[in-house]
Amino acid sequence: MKLLIVYYSTYGNVYRMAQLVAEGAREIQGVEPVICRVPELIPPQVVDSRPDMKAASDLQRDVPLVTKDSFREAGAIAFGTPTRFGNVSAQLKNQIDQLSELWLQGVLEGKPAGVFTSTGSLHGGQETTILTLMAPLLHLGFILVGVPYSTPELFTTQGGGSPYGPGHVAGPDNRRAIDPQEAAICRALGRRLGEIGLQLQGK
Repeated sequence: MKLLIVYYSTYGNVYRMAQLVAEGAREIQGVEPVICRVPELIPPQVVDSRPDMKAASDLQRDVPLVTKDSFREAGAIAFGTPTRFGNVSAQLKNQIDQLSELWLQGVLEGKPAGVFTSTGSLHGGQETTILTLMAPLLHLGFILVGVPYSTPELFTTQGGGSPYGPGHVAGPDNRRAIDPQEAAICRALGRRLGEIGLQLQGK
């Protein structure tokens, strides 16, 4: 079963989270994680003028863009986004808004989906970003998956992560590394999506 990890990342933090979600998914036999990015909406000249954004763009250059077939073929999906004023980024929402054809066909109904995010500060909107993104996922027919408290790092994290999904606090300069607790919660989401996806397929 393919686990699609579709994300947007301005400074590379959400991309690194996507890799950790994939690590967790690989622990489940029969699950193949597939990482894809969504198109950038910021003009190239703006990205090129910012060394931090340019470095992140170069880091992700070889990550393929997601397609409708990516969504069709996936048995489970993880959505990753930075927070934008407590909400999903325009780039990821733009991609979700193009899923009307699949919605009309019922292609996404019954597939498990989870959300992960990165913020600049501890109270920068991690939970609201995940919860507001869950609304369109419910409209599309997904079965929402979070991270249960059997994941011990939820009790010890001093950065990001909640039962709603993995989170990361990148800091005001967007350079804070993902800490061990945040990383463990990312992997936990990957494992859980893989396990539930297989169960729903009767495997």
